[in-house]
Amino acid sequence: MFKLIVLIPLLLSLVWFFYLTYKGYSLADGKQGFQYILVISSVIAVFFTIMYFVTH
Repeated sequence: MFKLIVLIPLLLSLVWFFYLTYKGYSLADGKQGFQYILVISSVIAVFFTIMYFVTH
């Protein structure tokens, strides 16, 4: 489960990075996208952690 919690933001950040470079934007231009990725990934991680403790 720890792999999933780590892989989700990593994969989303890589996809966002490649999208930015493909479209010719800088990382500073995509800063808000990285913030959204971290927030969404945190919500997913908290959900999975709560579900893990509820079911065990």
